[in-house]
Amino acid sequence: KTRETERREKTYSLTHFNVGLFLSRQTQQPPPSPNPNITIIVVMITTRTTFLILLISILILHFQSSFKPSFDQITKSPNLETLNLTETNSELPTRNYIVRFIEYKKAEDYKTYLEENLRLLNGWKWIERKNPASLFPTDFGLVSIDESVWNSVNEEFGKLKLVKDVSIDLSYSRSLLANDEGKSGSFVDGKKRPGKIFTSMSFSDGEYYSELSNTTISWKRKLMMQRSQVTSLFGAEALWKKGYRGAKVKMAIFDTGIRANHPHFRNIKERTNWTNEDTLNDNLGHGTFVAGVIAGEDSECLGFAPDTEIYAYRVFTDAQVSYTSWFLDAFNYAIAMDMDVLNLSIGGPDYLDLPFVEKVWELTANNIIMVSAIGNDGPLYGTLNNPADQSDVIGVGGIDYSDHIASFSSRGMSTWEIPHGYGRVKPDIVAYGREIMGSKISTGCKSLSGTSVASPVVAGVVCLLVSIIPESKRKSILNPASMKQALVEGAAKLSGPNMYEQGAGRLDLLESYEILKNYQPRASIFPSVLDYTDHPYSWPFSRQPLYAGAMPVIFNATILNGMGVIGYVKSPPTWNPADDVGNLLSIHFTYSEVIWPWTGYLALHMQIKEEGAQYSGLIEGNVTVKVYSPFPGEKDLRRSSTCTLQLKLSVISTPPRSKRILWDQYHSIKYPPGYIPRDSLDVRNDILDWHGDHLHTNFHIMFNMLRDAGYYVETLGSPLTCFDARQYGTLLMVDLEDEYHEEEIEKLRYDVINTGLGLAVFGEWYNVDTMVKMRFYDDNTRSWWTPITGGANIPALNDLLAPFGIAFGDKILNGDFFIDGEQSRYASGTDIVRFPGGGYVHSFPFLDSSESGATQNVLQNGRLFDSWSCGGRCWAYCCLWRFELS
Repeated sequence: KTRETERREKTYSLTHFNVGLFLSRQTQQPPPSPNPNITIIVVMITTRTTFLILLISILILHFQSSFKPSFDQITKSPNLETLNLTETNSELPTRNYIVRFIEYKKAEDYKTYLEENLRLLNGWKWIERKNPASLFPTDFGLVSIDESVWNSVNEEFGKLKLVKDVSIDLSYSRSLLANDEGKSGSFVDGKKRPGKIFTSMSFSDGEYYSELSNTTISWKRKLMMQRSQVTSLFGAEALWKKGYRGAKVKMAIFDTGIRANHPHFRNIKERTNWTNEDTLNDNLGHGTFVAGVIAGEDSECLGFAPDTEIYAYRVFTDAQVSYTSWFLDAFNYAIAMDMDVLNLSIGGPDYLDLPFVEKVWELTANNIIMVSAIGNDGPLYGTLNNPADQSDVIGVGGIDYSDHIASFSSRGMSTWEIPHGYGRVKPDIVAYGREIMGSKISTGCKSLSGTSVASPVVAGVVCLLVSIIPESKRKSILNPASMKQALVEGAAKLSGPNMYEQGAGRLDLLESYEILKNYQPRASIFPSVLDYTDHPYSWPFSRQPLYAGAMPVIFNATILNGMGVIGYVKSPPTWNPADDVGNLLSIHFTYSEVIWPWTGYLALHMQIKEEGAQYSGLIEGNVTVKVYSPFPGEKDLRRSSTCTLQLKLSVISTPPRSKRILWDQYHSIKYPPGYIPRDSLDVRNDILDWHGDHLHTNFHIMFNMLRDAGYYVETLGSPLTCFDARQYGTLLMVDLEDEYHEEEIEKLRYDVINTGLGLAVFGEWYNVDTMVKMRFYDDNTRSWWTPITGGANIPALNDLLAPFGIAFGDKILNGDFFIDGEQSRYASGTDIVRFPGGGYVHSFPFLDSSESGATQNVLQNGRLFDSWSCGGRCWAYCCLWRFELS
């Protein structure tokens, strides 16, 4: 909190912003090949033993806007409140807010409660919600508040004892049934569509990109018709023959609805509408398709559990829009109606939409097994969608019929924990999601692709598995944790993908059946094994061995507690080495002392002790942790279970300093603090940076290439004052948005000049006029969103580099150039405008696409330093400067 406060008080942020609880993200393009056509400009500063390397790169696009305050006005306004860019739309003077309460009461009682306590305040009103949930008590209210009185009304809400919090009623929107070419999300040609920012839910019937071969593969419907039903591929007929077909299982499908009397379904129990449209029907076809995969009985597109009771929750309009408040009411109703399984084939990056996230926790705490798609934002890493990224939800990825991870399937790790921690393994499991057959709106079948299709495949399997347990015993045996245990322990691990691509592996219905039919409540750890010799599954751990003196390596596992919704870890986990060599390993544990709902985390911070500096070999053993849970309806912790995590770690002797690189993770800003634009803004339909920058997410190709070159890369999760520079050849600073304390700046200067530390900085772009032109009006939050930084925080980097006499400018340069006869593209990178005498400067002619055109500025300390004018034809520099040490 202190760092956040200090950062907001600094002078480099462009403007204050009002974005509610989160910023969302957009679908991205495939990553570059291992030889990306991306150019860098290199600046080298040498001591007698090493180099200071500044690598500046990437990216911006010229956006058009009618609003353009002057460059001087913005740059010279250090106080965030002195420059108001958060204009409101006069046509939208009010916003809808969710007021959450600490307990359940009738909506009418809460309306009366607010009116009595806020009777002296005008400018707000209670919004009636007429839907099936109105028959039951609620824990929230929906109110509209005039923006002119928002501060005073919100202050009064905060004084009320029954009010938990107040948040914007966020709208959800998505793209359905589009092919790859028409794939779009919240931004089209740089402009925002109505509704909440969302990740694209696209489906393709034709071609798709294969990251395995860098080729295009055709999956036409003719090929699908030569294959078996997806139910046959998982062996559903074996359970059907035993009489298990999903009977008496309540399946909630949160989607676009379903039409009554559809010929493919024998057991549609209830249809409910939670939108502002007066219909129960599915006019888009998505909800019907999902229901068909789960419970359809047409011979051309069989579902897994045709006897399942279908409860269709229509939570999206025909325009593919929904609101958090609709979901909250629908979730409450699902709890009241005692659903068994819930499928949600949607998602977004909004894991800080707290009313939604916490309601999912409450839903699973009430023993509803939720299955959700991890998203179609692959093949990029760190692109998991919520709620599938929650540990209490079964997150599903997609594969093709060759058991390759589908290019569209989002990859892990989870990004809740970074920049200062390490993400969890997701997806939990993968299933076929390419060319799956399902029901059309009225009759007949069609094929679709996407993780939205893989999710109901798993949901159908879950319904089938639930039905094998006698109805009288289901609630005592089955829960979100025990079902996930059966799925991940029964899964078939695929030979090619790593754990952040496939999770536990491909769904195996029959193996999971064998686990469940004899299941006894217990706790377990997922993944249950970390094996450095198992490559590529254990990537990135299998790519780099441990060694003494390194920063801690973190592995974040999930505790699954099938014994009860709440559990306790009463004593620290224990490392049990297989032999004496294992005593060279030191493990610090961070973990959930209270496990709720059903799940917790267990993080291992692993280091080799100094006495192991010369050891090379394997360390084996296991970590154990004991979980306690009460029996249902009791408080005494009479039930316990010991979980085991097997370790097999590779260790080498400590590498030489010249081969050790330290990656600065600490100065990446945790998503989502505000509008942070993409580094590559050439992608006009994806202008937000939402990946949670990390070596093992969006920079995983860089990590692999550095390892291929023989370097060892460690992660710095603390300030620059907290590492010994004498141990490292280079500090690598890439795409950083945070700022630096004076102590850090002084420490780095000392390290470079006196210890011989090398420094590599990827500066990205930063141009205030361009950032202003990139702002957009969000109809959902009723406010203007303006970037709080560029591709990187160049003013902060200039502060960091000022002791060396170096400064970046605000040009956005583009062009081709040659290095050693090889042509490369300089794609919207910044320039160097200040460099000390005695440096070696190599220049290339580039075009300037920034908004500030003819004037060159140095961004530093909230002030402008004029440099030279280039009239749109500029030069970028590759510089070498040698320190002469006294």
